[in-house]
Amino acid sequence: MANAGCNCWGFILAFGAIGAIASTAMPQMERFTSYAGDNIVTAQSIYEGLWMSCVSQSTGQIQCKVYDSLLNLNSTLQATRALMVVCILLGLIAIFVATVGMKCMKCLEDDEVQKMRMAIIGGVIFLIAGLAALVATAWYGHRIVQEFYDPMTPVNARYEFGAALFTGWAAASLCLLGGALLCCSCPRKTSYPTPRPYPKPAPSSGKDYV
Repeated sequence: MANAGCNCWGFILAFGAIGAIASTAMPQMERFTSYAGDNIVTAQSIYEGLWMSCVSQSTGQIQCKVYDSLLNLNSTLQATRALMVVCILLGLIAIFVATVGMKCMKCLEDDEVQKMRMAIIGGVIFLIAGLAALVATAWYGHRIVQEFYDPMTPVNARYEFGAALFTGWAAASLCLLGGALLCCSCPRKTSYPTPRPYPKPAPSSGKDYV
């Protein structure tokens, strides 16, 4: 019963990998707010994400621009893009694999051992996807912190953590937790169904032969 609970909760929590899609698509990976003098009316917020940068005016107008060149981007942004895309692809694959290993599904219901193995494989893929998202967001966040405390960076050009970065951390944590629970749903060897022994044939006495 406990294994079934780990199996179910692990699958539900691992769906946090979908949050990696939102984190990758959102333009609020990092942001900073600048003011023109002391006039708050002219304030604007600048957001930069993995695919575009946006400027939000105090009047409510938002203008976004997609990055023109891939090769012109810095290495941190390119690596973060690649890791987040890998996380999304692995998360989708893990969802299909773990679905087959769910106890409530009819797939492989005649082979309990194989069904558990599919759940564990799905959990391992979820762990790899969560690690990819965690490395990507931590690497990107480390760059923001470095530039923020760099004395050469102008005060009005220092970025802070955006909403997409927190979403990525939450998605990575849920993916790692769900994958770990799926890996822990493996039953003990004593609980595996053992094949039914066949009855041994009775020894022949030799009286039936003439």
